[in-house]
Amino acid sequence: MPTPKKGPRLGGSPAHQRLILRNLATALFEHGSITTTETRARMLRPYAEKLITKAKKGGLHNRRQIEAVLYSKDLGVPRRDNTVAHRLSTEIAEMFADRPGGYTRITKIGPRKGDNAPMAVIELVTEPYAPKPARAKTKVEAPKAAPVVEEPVVEEPAEEAVADADEAAEVEVAPEAEAVEADGDEAEPVAEDDATDADEDDSKDA
Repeated sequence: MPTPKKGPRLGGSPAHQRLILRNLATALFEHGSITTTETRARMLRPYAEKLITKAKKGGLHNRRQIEAVLYSKDLGVPRRDNTVAHRLSTEIAEMFADRPGGYTRITKIGPRKGDNAPMAVIELVTEPYAPKPARAKTKVEAPKAAPVVEEPVVEEPAEEAVADADEAAEVEVAPEAEAVEADGDEAEPVAEDDATDADEDDSKDA
């Protein structure tokens, strides 16, 4: 007997669960859409999409694996290959040739009357696949460091140059001081002459 899965499962045994999934997958590929409980739809989705992937790959081995799972149900079409497995390997596989995944869609439709079980519709996606344009990756450039400005180096005058400058300043100041003193000496006799003239005038008047 197969090893049972962990957690709750469909039916009473692993074999019963496997048979339920086979029935659901056969009905899905036959009609394109079925209504079942939400739990069964969630378990059927990966089971059915794996079969679609095998049909897309093609080959004798994959076709035999599909026929071993799905029931050989007559679709009522007057032709030789009129089984569900043949339809999956031809029509459905061609319909999903460009789609990379996500072949089925689950839509919740509310609880069922009586036992209040949550119901859902699982169906094959029939819309054409239109991939979104790839986004151009923008590289984030690191902020550029500010250029380092080298300050001009100012050479300080040597002690000898400072001493020479001080001596030159003293030499320039000395002539100016002598000139000021000479002007002061010449001004004093002029003042004395003015005083003598004033005295002579006073004596004449007297």
